[in-house]
Amino acid sequence: LALLLGLPLALATEPPSCAPLVPVTFDDATVPRLLGQWTYIAGASRYPPHLEELKAVKHAVFSFFPGSHEDELNVTESMRLNETCVMRNNSKIHVFRHNSTLVHVDDQVFSMAELIQSDKDLLILKHFNTTILGLSLSARTPNVSKEHLEEFKAHLHCLGFTEDDVFFTS
Repeated sequence: LALLLGLPLALATEPPSCAPLVPVTFDDATVPRLLGQWTYIAGASRYPPHLEELKAVKHAVFSFFPGSHEDELNVTESMRLNETCVMRNNSKIHVFRHNSTLVHVDDQVFSMAELIQSDKDLLILKHFNTTILGLSLSARTPNVSKEHLEEFKAHLHCLGFTEDDVFFTS
């Protein structure tokens, strides 16, 4: 009886409005598509070390170049952290094709991420450190369309982030 009485309530509820974030399945075209320059636009995280850096980043540009191995990318970064300009050219991205994961290695610090399906000129990364998630948006140009920004904000919302959790570059 309880099952029958609860059925109309269950049928009346709306389906969740959040579609799952779909990671890119890595193939032979994925890594070459990542090569070149990207401009960091925005990010959100609840991981304290990442959160501190997100608050400080005012502008950032980074480039991916082929590494010494097939599944390795060299990274150069140029960024302004508050009033300080920082150049880094000694970090690497390791590409794990079997689980479509990217691992950024910088001075023995490891950060893992999945590339989320989106426009070819966007780089949406879902960062994870154990159970703590983050999301970042980079693009081939310093500006993104309103539609692309809304897509990113919808992903953030679905991960439980609010507008106050998002840090944009200037």
